[in-house]
Amino acid sequence: MKQTDDGTLYALAAAKDRSAFETLYDRYEKLVFSFAYRLTRDREIAEEVVQDVFVKLWNGTTTYQEHKGSFSSWLLTVTRNKAIDEIRRLKRHDHEPMIEKDLLIEQAISVEGAAEWNEERSAIRNAVKELKMDQQEIIELFYFKGFSQQKIADHCKLPLGTVKGRIRLALKHLKGFIAQEGGFSNE
Repeated sequence: MKQTDDGTLYALAAAKDRSAFETLYDRYEKLVFSFAYRLTRDREIAEEVVQDVFVKLWNGTTTYQEHKGSFSSWLLTVTRNKAIDEIRRLKRHDHEPMIEKDLLIEQAISVEGAAEWNEERSAIRNAVKELKMDQQEIIELFYFKGFSQQKIADHCKLPLGTVKGRIRLALKHLKGFIAQEGGFSNE
């Protein structure tokens, strides 16, 4: 099933096809974990986010719509939202501050997985560099710092509609840049 496209696999997984779900999990688990870890800086929270994202996918409590963009972009948006929810939940409960555990992460990621993620991260970094400076700033604030669109508007002193438009346009350009460079390896 490795050659099947993500949209087809998603539809099969939504119909409770275990093999399709496992294929999606194998393709995206490392990327989802890495992205969740980048946002939370905590291995346990990142693992929880990965579990919750894939449980949502399996239970059909979140819906991918192919006409709105690529599956990987949608999955990272779901991951981002869940990671932010977890950070907010922990802050409300006054837990100890999250501790960065980079050494544990480095040991846990296989050499092959690390090489694959480095290639993907490099492709993302190169694609972001191709964006206009205002779009780069908004992508950094939105995806990597977890700012809400309203908080970005306030921070950058821009109308909310402008922020939404720049995010949408930046994501469209990123998708194009990454596709032009050959996309991500899904094997």
